[in-house]
Amino acid sequence: MPVSSLLNRVLDDEAITRGLGDAEARVLVEWLVERTERLEDDDDLDAEVEVQRLCRRARAVSRFVHLWCHQRACGAALQLAAVERFGWPLPDEIDADAYDLMQAIVEWEDEQTRR
Repeated sequence: MPVSSLLNRVLDDEAITRGLGDAEARVLVEWLVERTERLEDDDDLDAEVEVQRLCRRARAVSRFVHLWCHQRACGAALQLAAVERFGWPLPDEIDADAYDLMQAIVEWEDEQTRR
């Protein structure tokens, strides 16, 4: 499948950025676009299935950041983190900045991919 078609799937999924501010939404979408573009070079993966997995992961990350930073619903965010089995470190502060948190999460996700 052409990478442009895969990118359209990412960019058309409004649930990925629902509830986020512009800055953290941009970080998440840029991360998804970069990951999707890298799939073009990987013949071992089914790119369509991988993009679906990445979008699901991004929606869950987005929801976590929304719950933790915008709703201040830390209990719900922690439940989501447990269900989704997020491996990244949880925020140290209840009033964590959404942009900084999103940046830390996508950096952690990239680090795990490189391993």
